[in-house]
Amino acid sequence: MFKDRTAIITGSSSGIGRVTAVAMARQGARILLVSNESIRILEALEEVRQFSPDSQAYEADVTSRACLAEMVRFAGQEFGTIDILVNNAGITKDNLLLRMKESEWDDVLSVNLDSVFFLTQLVLRPMMKARYGRIVNVSSVVGMTGNPGQANYAASKAGLIGFTKSLAREVAPRGITANCVAPGFIQTRMTDALSPTAREAILSQIPLGAIGEAGDVANAILFLASESAHYITGATLHVNGGMYMP
Repeated sequence: MFKDRTAIITGSSSGIGRVTAVAMARQGARILLVSNESIRILEALEEVRQFSPDSQAYEADVTSRACLAEMVRFAGQEFGTIDILVNNAGITKDNLLLRMKESEWDDVLSVNLDSVFFLTQLVLRPMMKARYGRIVNVSSVVGMTGNPGQANYAASKAGLIGFTKSLAREVAPRGITANCVAPGFIQTRMTDALSPTAREAILSQIPLGAIGEAGDVANAILFLASESAHYITGATLHVNGGMYMP
């Protein structure tokens, strides 16, 4: 499906990003894994290289435009083209708005939204020159519904959806698509921290009665990054077990 394609995937040392990287590598893509977790990213690279020996890893601070620019230059030198970008890196720093520190707001917006602007802008030039590109941004159900204690996270994820729609309109004439995947509650390190009470409360809101798996989201990302989705742009694909139905 992705033979001779190169994909940059941020936040790919664990969770959804890592599962996506492995799945895309299985389908023939060369992967540049991007993360600030030096040990985990090497472990992820070892797994990815079982299917895509030419793949590489790059330790980067996604909040630094200069660091991302160096990473994009590295990708160009190593692979020649950048065909797919998956903006998956994200953090949470939850707090009630009344108590939320300015740093908690800034940090979440910086990783979850600013980094997407920086990196997307950097990869657009080679994509536009090639007249081909697939950009998939990982949003969240919380960006649509809101959630107490997550004003910063919800704002960043809602911002991604608006960003993606605007981007899609701008780049469509150059053969580039831009879409979002909005996961619901997925089994990751973030949800592992939930108390049993919180987990039961969440499950009661999900018609399918289960928390999703990273592979469920990865499948949606792969679809939007593939040729099968060539006529889909500016869309948000919800992967949430029916928790939110737009």
